[in-house]
Amino acid sequence: MPLNPKVYQFLVSIFASVGSILYGYDLGVIAGAIASPDFKSRFNPTTSESGAVVSVFTGGAFLGAAVAGPLGDILGRRLTILIGAVIFLFGGGLQTGAQTLDYFYAGRVIAGLGVGFLVMIIPLYQAEIAHPSIRGGVTALQQFMLGIGALVASWTTYGCNRNFPDDSSRQWRVSLGIQIVPAGVLALLIMLFPESPRWLIDHGKTDEGLRTLAKLHAHGNEQDTWVQAEFDQIRDQISFEHENEAKSYVELFTNRSSFRRLLLATAIQASVQMTGVSAIQYYSPVIFSQIGISTDNTLKYQGISSVLALIAQATCIALIDKTGRRWAMIGGNLANCLFFTIATIMLAVFPPGSTSNASASWAFIVVTWLYNISFSATNGPLSWIVPAEIFDTRTRSKGVSIGVMVSFAFNTMIGQVTPIAMARIGWKFYILFVVCNFTNAVYFWATQPETKKRPLEEMNYLFTNAPWFVPTMSMKDYEIHDLEHRAEEVERKGSITRHAEL
Repeated sequence: MPLNPKVYQFLVSIFASVGSILYGYDLGVIAGAIASPDFKSRFNPTTSESGAVVSVFTGGAFLGAAVAGPLGDILGRRLTILIGAVIFLFGGGLQTGAQTLDYFYAGRVIAGLGVGFLVMIIPLYQAEIAHPSIRGGVTALQQFMLGIGALVASWTTYGCNRNFPDDSSRQWRVSLGIQIVPAGVLALLIMLFPESPRWLIDHGKTDEGLRTLAKLHAHGNEQDTWVQAEFDQIRDQISFEHENEAKSYVELFTNRSSFRRLLLATAIQASVQMTGVSAIQYYSPVIFSQIGISTDNTLKYQGISSVLALIAQATCIALIDKTGRRWAMIGGNLANCLFFTIATIMLAVFPPGSTSNASASWAFIVVTWLYNISFSATNGPLSWIVPAEIFDTRTRSKGVSIGVMVSFAFNTMIGQVTPIAMARIGWKFYILFVVCNFTNAVYFWATQPETKKRPLEEMNYLFTNAPWFVPTMSMKDYEIHDLEHRAEEVERKGSITRHAEL
């Protein structure tokens, strides 16, 4: 029995998301690797050198996202994913076999470069192959698979540290080497999966684009009503783009509609980092240790947090195409603000290390779990969903690339600033994230239109004609889609033809 087309699209997207597993795994495994006794004795890194191990990775990812933007347009989505996976394989191999700290740094930079390619191009590819009714859930797989990678990394590190002796490099080489396996699988098989039909049509391969659309949506039936309607819509929109706009990166800044979308995409990526997700993850382990929880138990509580995050991300996948993007973004930031406010009050009244803070610190752990659930169900996945779907075909790769670059830039900044700020001003640093979560909610309430279930080719109309202050717009003016009209017209013509034949 043939697979339902939407199930097929979902399975293809799951496979592509292996690249997201690599990102989550690498971020999750590195802290345990550089903290292992053998790594410390072999390389003897200073505090700044250990910090650089993380920052050079995100720096490489920033560059990777920048390069992947134009390459995605020139070479196609699949080939760009292949290149990213191969680069990551090389970087992962260098880390695993490193004999000096310089070689390890090189491996981190190269692996980061590959991750930058992958996390930029994968949600874009997913958005372009998915039916509008499941596009949100499909692109939310990016965050879900990132969580899978982080969860596997935490338990892999735990197992390596417990089962290999302290004088064995296997403590860190095995955990780092494991990430090469999924990268190899992705590189070997990605070219067997369909190319984006929008990229094919955009590059003059219209017949192949139609065949791919039919394979994705109608078991290969090129005469299917939906396939014909979507094919016509994509072809008309791309013809318009070729004649009128999106010739280069400059167009993203000079065209009013394109700039509006670029502003939204970069604001979302920056705002996600300013929710405090990185800061709370960095500081929570310190809280755990200061209330007397052992290293093994700390890993257990972090593991619980990772499981809760996966449940929240799965909930997002199931519901985001029903609830929509706009209010999920607003509500998520407001919930984050609430949990950060509670955490800030706890740290102010019961500072870590004091003799009377045990109960409050346990409550802090629960609040961090609640925050993680809120973030993982809303803002985390939406940071990949919305940028991948709001641009037109000619600007999508470029716009998503800039958005991901902003994400890595802010991630690096928060990672560098947090330890310094927490040492100097303590709990007061958390006030920044209380304020940012609230202002995030206000900003997206004012500027983010709803995009759920809207075909990608209709985003141009929405962002060109909808008011910049979104609360004044009536969604009824945008509920009837051109694709529906086209499908009805194709069906009507088919009925007339069948009637004439009779």
